[in-house]
Amino acid sequence: MEALEPLYEVGVKLIDEVMPKHDKVVKTWEILTTDEEIEAYLEMSNVFTVKRLYYNDHGPVHSRIVAGSAMAIYKVLYEGGFKPSVVKDGVGDVEDSLAVTLIGAYLHDIGNSVHRTHHPIYSAMIADRVVGKILEPIYGPTKKMYMLKQEVMHIVFCHDEAYTCLTFEGAVAKIADGTDMAEGRARMPYEIGKNDIHALSALAIRRVYVGRGKERPLAIYVYMDSETGIFQVDEVLGRKIATSGLAPYVEVRTYVQGRPWIVRTFETTHVIR
Repeated sequence: MEALEPLYEVGVKLIDEVMPKHDKVVKTWEILTTDEEIEAYLEMSNVFTVKRLYYNDHGPVHSRIVAGSAMAIYKVLYEGGFKPSVVKDGVGDVEDSLAVTLIGAYLHDIGNSVHRTHHPIYSAMIADRVVGKILEPIYGPTKKMYMLKQEVMHIVFCHDEAYTCLTFEGAVAKIADGTDMAEGRARMPYEIGKNDIHALSALAIRRVYVGRGKERPLAIYVYMDSETGIFQVDEVLGRKIATSGLAPYVEVRTYVQGRPWIVRTFETTHVIR
């Protein structure tokens, strides 16, 4: 593999590898993953998307994968000199920023429990309802807690490629969402059992890694069985990168049957400073 080490493989186990050891972040994860209301909404997201629309997964497993990828991407960029928006704008410190990113990444698709259509809006509405339960035991009912809640709502709303991220934390979670592509888990919803370009492209992707890039601070390494996987790279991951606000700092390196293929970069009209 021609990547720069260390590399983080996107998957359900990644969160255990990259979970920050800060007390607030660990406590946030414990509350987030044991709350029955949140778990119910995430499971209902799959009832609607998988069982009723016959789409791919948008439930608890996806949430866990995206949370892990977000923490890995955050680590790579932060160690590369990027300053989180929560810190830069005086809302909180790095520990607060990590907690916000973790919550937003985990809850981003929760609005699918209402409907796939307009789900970013529903996700933000549900986040407005439940995030206080996560933050209040840590921060108390303080002004800072309410400000951090709004940061989470921004992340959740802006995960969709139709909206532009205005924060580092939102950009990290949004790009992480697009990295959940391996083994048919691609983020563009496709009908299960349908042999169109969406499904064929998704099934072609075998492994995805994040790490430092050769030309840019962050690289996403996508390993595919065939060239059809590039459709997911361009139409899903690429569109999320382009609207993340961090596009100038990200490269996507693709491989077909283990051999280097195309390096993709994506243009944007907005850059988070």
